[in-house]
Order: sequence, then C-alpha cells, then structure tokens
Amino acid sequence: MSSVPRNGNRDLTILGGGGHAKVVICVARLAGFNPIRVLDDNQANWGSELLGVSVTGPINQCSEFNAPAVIAIGSNRVRQTIASQLPHIEWATLIHPSAWLDNSVQISEGSVVFAGSVIQPDSIIGRHCIVNTMSSVDHDCTLQHFSQIAPGAHLGGNVYVGEGAMVGIGASVHQGSTIGAWSILGGGAFLKGKLTEGKTAVGIPARIIK
Repeated sequence: MSSVPRNGNRDLTILGGGGHAKVVICVARLAGFNPIRVLDDNQANWGSELLGVSVTGPINQCSEFNAPAVIAIGSNRVRQTIASQLPHIEWATLIHPSAWLDNSVQISEGSVVFAGSVIQPDSIIGRHCIVNTMSSVDHDCTLQHFSQIAPGAHLGGNVYVGEGAMVGIGASVHQGSTIGAWSILGGGAFLKGKLTEGKTAVGIPARIIK
C-alpha cells in the first residue's frame, strides 16, 4: 500500500472491454497513462476498438506484455478472480485529475478513483477498488480489497467497507457504520449501523432483503 501515486506517461493494458472500460480509459489518459491495448474474453470483441484502443485478444495474454495493467470491469467478484489469476502483473493505480484526495490517503494497487470524487484524511483504499464518479469517502474510512463505491454514493467518517462489498448509486452510509464483506447496499439506500457479511439491503432505512 502506498500514498497517492504520481503517475508518469506510461503504456497501459486495459483488461475488460465493456462500458466501465470506456470510463477507465478516459481516467487513464487524463492521469498520464497511454492505453495501448484492450484485452477481453469475449471473442466477438476482438479486432474492434474502444475509444480508439484496439481490442486484441483474451485477458490471459496480459502476462505477455511488458506494461502495467488495470482491471476495467465493474464486477467486484470478477476483478478478484482476474487479479488472483495474474499474480505477477504490475497493477496501475488511476486517479482522475478532478478527484480530490488528502495527502494522508493510502491507496493500493489496481484501484481507480473517478471524476469528481473526494477522499478525506486518513482513509485507506485497498487493492482493485472502485471509487466512482462524484462519490465521497469521508475521514478515517476503510475500503477493503475489491470493494466499490458507485456514482454519487457517500460515506460518512469512520465507515468500514468489507472486501468485495458494493455501495450502490446514490446510497449513503452514516458515520461509524460497517458493511460486511461481499454485501450490497442498494442504490439510494441509507445505512446506519451494521450490514452483515454477504447480505443485500435496500431502502431508507436500509433493510436486508437477501
């Protein structure tokens, strides 16, 4: 884990060829990287282009190239699987220049912070996390590996988000609350307290439905 990285102008491999990858390509370019190829397991996409970047083959080709990579796939579980299958890859960390991160923020490899996001002091962002467009993470929060904060979602201070957990679009989490590993807080929901591991909760206040 490191503090906020200062990215240089480097070639970059994009893993995943869907809509989320388009936004990651935009962030990468603005962060000083040069996306030179997209790898995607859908053979129908091979030979096409994504925002001017050629889709050249399957994801397992990543290890053949001497370039850092980023997993541009929205599914938390899929990002975890791909990262485990490619243990020797250098993973890039991407931060949109319009995002604001305090200098005390720690952010690990493979994570992407999108446009307009705010991450406040002493927060910790794990590996391959997504802090999506116009979301906010207040002071002393922890996002464990492969978790995701969707567009427009907001975390109060001292919130803990477990591994692989998802905070949906426009959801809000009260300060000091906990979201267990691989749980889902639905879009627009409000959570105060604890959402246990592997559960799905929706509504205001959030109630477990699954």
